[in-house]
Amino acid sequence: MKVIEVTNLHKRYREHVAVDDVSFAVDEGEIFGVLGPNGAGKTTTVECVAGLRVPSSGTIRVGGHDPVHERDAVRRLLGAQLQSAALPEKIKVWEALDLFASFYPDPADWQALLDTVGLSDKRNTTFAKLSGGQRQRLSVALALVGRPRVAVLDELTTGLDPQARRDTWNLIEQVRADGVTIVLVTHFMEEAERLCDRVALISAGRVAALDSPSALIGQVEAAQRVRFRPSAPVDDGLLLAVPEVVEVLRNGEQVTVTGSGDLAPAVTLALAEKHIIPTDLRIEQATLEDVFLALTGRSLT
Repeated sequence: MKVIEVTNLHKRYREHVAVDDVSFAVDEGEIFGVLGPNGAGKTTTVECVAGLRVPSSGTIRVGGHDPVHERDAVRRLLGAQLQSAALPEKIKVWEALDLFASFYPDPADWQALLDTVGLSDKRNTTFAKLSGGQRQRLSVALALVGRPRVAVLDELTTGLDPQARRDTWNLIEQVRADGVTIVLVTHFMEEAERLCDRVALISAGRVAALDSPSALIGQVEAAQRVRFRPSAPVDDGLLLAVPEVVEVLRNGEQVTVTGSGDLAPAVTLALAEKHIIPTDLRIEQATLEDVFLALTGRSLT
């Protein structure tokens, strides 16, 4: 069942086109990623979905409702944590949740939500004294307090350290397991690959591709990279003579070999024949970054 349907969405600000003919649909129960670099139109798109901006043209339906003309109905279905959202520095965690709960006729038990997001021991802490990860957890709780069917999470892990980012990923997976459909806006390819069932790659306000991360990666030529430090000098010609190898690059002592097929075993065998050991060996497959670069010629970062 489609819980969100966006068709031919356009959003223009005077001479600037932020969103240019974007279409996608989100299935109930999935984590749907909106992935692209900063300034690609991701946030504007989801703000239109949430009813916070009025589209210049196109149609949007959330649970069958128009976010512009049926705003109250959409608000009952959709909770949002937006990149620009902020709270007063002196408000306490419990006060923020109690306030947001008062906006809904049948809110969730916000004290139970504190447990869900791991902030029970911070209930009396002011917003100003929360860490970055704790603020993001509070944002998730605020997005869920209205018992939404859909949660829009915009750049949720930007600025977090690696451990806080992974803790937040675990929280997102827990929220989905509780039956909430998630629209995740991000420019972190690892985040999208880890969490999303499907992703829309957005570039310059347009959808460059839409599919599961694995399917999109599979569309890119099956290039592989093998990085290593040779135990003795190795000539590029030796490596380029290996049929699976298409390119050899060097960065100081590190050698990067790009190719396809059984690249790593073939390179290792060629080196072994010359009694050279590839130390610090790393094998890298294609990523969403490679997909985006192949489709748009631009980096995600």
